[in-house]
Amino acid sequence: MQLTLSPSFPPLRQRISYQDTVLLTGSCFTEHIHDRLAHHKFRVMGNPNGILFNPLSVADSMDSYLSGRRYIEDDLFCLNELWNSWDHHTRFSDTDPGLVLEQINRSQEAAGAFLRKAGFVIITLGSAFQYYLKESGRPVSNNHRAPAQWFEKKLLDSTEITEALSAMLNRLLIVNPEVQILFTISPVRHIRDGVIDNNRSKARLIESVHELCGRYAQAHYFPAYELVIDILRDYRFFDIDFVHPNYLATSFVWEQFAELCLAPEARPVMKEVEDIMTARSHRPRFPGTEAHSRFREEYRSRVQALMQRYPFLDLRAELDYFS
Repeated sequence: MQLTLSPSFPPLRQRISYQDTVLLTGSCFTEHIHDRLAHHKFRVMGNPNGILFNPLSVADSMDSYLSGRRYIEDDLFCLNELWNSWDHHTRFSDTDPGLVLEQINRSQEAAGAFLRKAGFVIITLGSAFQYYLKESGRPVSNNHRAPAQWFEKKLLDSTEITEALSAMLNRLLIVNPEVQILFTISPVRHIRDGVIDNNRSKARLIESVHELCGRYAQAHYFPAYELVIDILRDYRFFDIDFVHPNYLATSFVWEQFAELCLAPEARPVMKEVEDIMTARSHRPRFPGTEAHSRFREEYRSRVQALMQRYPFLDLRAELDYFS
């Protein structure tokens, strides 16, 4: 008895290999894919601005990396004793504005250098709702729990989304003409917008992304949204808030991502890396025993052998751990 649709999606024409560098940006679902790639020792950079949900914020952040923008103290604001940036996630916030600027500008510089050489950019869009400060009309990427009356909320139309992302892609392709762009839509449902408006929002993102994939030969689509909403289609695949996909769902999406988007020759390497990472996460009950010493020596030798066979793997932390 078949209880779900069988997923049938085309693989990428050019898939991600261990030799590629991959920048990931966008919603919280981006973090799941980034963490899995990083766990398997792909060369990745994730969310240089922190989590971004809407397409205008993503486009603006990418433009800021390409232009080498540096933030100054006038770009920050103080709320609840913390200095924050409207363009950045709260993980950059601090009581010291100098430290905030140091973290932001270090991330900006690193992202700009990384983006110019990236083989792939993965963009996950979460919502077509954009917030603006009522006082100035300034677009906001993160509200930092500021009072709701400070903001005006707008549902972007698909044309506005498409043109903003298209302008960003044009600038990106000038500085990195070989880069491949992979769009995804987050399956996390923004229920705070209401069920109807959440679906309107996702529909506009989907329409815009497919328009871009039709315009640009280097733009592609990975169906994370469809895998959860149309293939799994069951609340048992969601967390207790009924909004975020749970571990089982994100694991299923990762398996499909690996199948469709990662180079076949990467798969055996991933299995060997996974074995090393599993051994590193092992917490011995008796670390002073001879048996544990043999365990560490065995994996130290395996890590060395793996690094010799695959020089592109960075396993220095694992080598230090087992040594």
